[in-house]
Amino acid sequence: MPDDTQDVISGGHLVAKALKAEGVDRIYTLCGGHIIDIYDGCVDEGIEVVDVRHEQVAAHAADGYARITGKPGCAVVTAGPGTTDAVTGVANAFRAESPMLLIGGQGAHAQHKMGSLQDLPHVDMMTPITKFAATVPDTARAADMVSMAFRECYHGAPGPSFLEIPRDVLDAKVATDRARVPKAGAYRASTRSGGDPEAVERLADLLVHAEKPAVLLGSQVWTTRATEAAVELVRTLDIPAYMNGAGRGTLPPGDPHHFQLSRRYAFSNADVIVIVGTPFDFRMGYGKRLSPDATVVQIDLDYRTVGKNRDIDLGIVGDAGLVLKSVTEAASGRVNEGASKRKEWLDELRAAEQTALDKRLPQLRSDACPIHPYRLVSEINDFLTEDSVYIGDGGDIVTFSGQVVQPKSPGHWMDPGPLGTLGVGVPFVLAAKQARPDKEVVALFGDGAFSLTGWDFETLVRYDLPFVGIVGNNSSMNQIRYGQAAKYGKERERVGNTLGDVPYDRFARMLGGHGEEVRDPADIGPALRRARESGKPSLVNVWVDPDAYAPGTMNQTMYK
Repeated sequence: MPDDTQDVISGGHLVAKALKAEGVDRIYTLCGGHIIDIYDGCVDEGIEVVDVRHEQVAAHAADGYARITGKPGCAVVTAGPGTTDAVTGVANAFRAESPMLLIGGQGAHAQHKMGSLQDLPHVDMMTPITKFAATVPDTARAADMVSMAFRECYHGAPGPSFLEIPRDVLDAKVATDRARVPKAGAYRASTRSGGDPEAVERLADLLVHAEKPAVLLGSQVWTTRATEAAVELVRTLDIPAYMNGAGRGTLPPGDPHHFQLSRRYAFSNADVIVIVGTPFDFRMGYGKRLSPDATVVQIDLDYRTVGKNRDIDLGIVGDAGLVLKSVTEAASGRVNEGASKRKEWLDELRAAEQTALDKRLPQLRSDACPIHPYRLVSEINDFLTEDSVYIGDGGDIVTFSGQVVQPKSPGHWMDPGPLGTLGVGVPFVLAAKQARPDKEVVALFGDGAFSLTGWDFETLVRYDLPFVGIVGNNSSMNQIRYGQAAKYGKERERVGNTLGDVPYDRFARMLGGHGEEVRDPADIGPALRRARESGKPSLVNVWVDPDAYAPGTMNQTMYK
């Protein structure tokens, strides 16, 4: 123990100093006795403590904060059920490659294996879904271990880390000269890699000579803040671009190189396909949706992702922005060798886009009641501005929106990612509006998805965070309902998936927000505008046709 003449500091205050050094300006949390010394340290360091109603929300908010800011997010939860409640949020960040730190409490070392309050093997549980999971063994190591955890978040593709801190380690005080507090900017190297120069040259040559190239710009384009490099590549080399995940918005709607509805046609007919920052997972048909005759190139931060599930012709491990910039530079002066002849290919794809749009147009403009989901998402798309961050949280209704809603700017699209987690909506709203109060936030919820974390609507009211929320309400978990009807017959389609007719507009008003109900499609636009003008957290409860299913739902292989 330090003597009375020494300067001392507690474990919780060391944690707060390390968070400050990393640039963390707020933590998301639900209180517990194991972790309150961290709160005390955060007050001293000027870090905001944002309290929510469920630990899953805290973890999702930390994930969302990382996505919107480019800085790591942080959630702090108590031991036992506090930490297990946060598991879903950490798992979602893991699959979505989102850098965040979850700090969990733990019983005192002195009561190790004695059955202390809320004692569980947190590190064992968190190890498979994090890039790093450890226990802080000593108070003097608290700040050092926090910095170590953040460093591991950026090893390869980003992801979450977990630290548990025993209560006696957190509360104890040590002499300040015993504790290592890493200096801001002095404990992490640059993780940006430009890729193999020879591979970059080869890709440039492939694109210069390709007759029918196509590029898919995935989430890592936003993660690495590669928007400018991606736009320069597709415009310089005249390449049609498709976007998914957080890569949506890289090119604005209406850009001559922005394509959305013709992706399957393009991937079936292209001679060179470049996949940037997207794994060959279920969203990509595990790579089988790409023409077997095409030359396929994959660019990714993580070596383990390149060539996984499908053979490729060229793989480049590196930062999307640096790689794409280098490819453009390597092709400089050579675009007339092939890239200048792309007009026919782009016209062919634009015709395919128009054909798909014409087929869908009657539903997009449908005046039917109950409201067709295509009409709802079309109205939302028309409502968005260049400053609207769009968040999708749901199953079938969000599948509809993925085909129609087009963010107008980079980094303005948020969805769960490949884990398909329902319930991210409210915590993503919380994170996005706190991180970027200058932005409008528009969130579309399925009624089932909203019910998972919807009580934190009260948190949005409490923190005065206005947003425009829309609930596509069909009183069902409709994506699952479709599958059950397809597999087991209509007489068993309603087993375990039917919800009550909940008036979410009244729920919003009860908690101090703005709420409206919509049953007529003509009322959607005016209701959205009134929600915007209310200056409050809002829910527009739109009753949609329960018997309309998104094509993406009907095409899922698990239902066949």
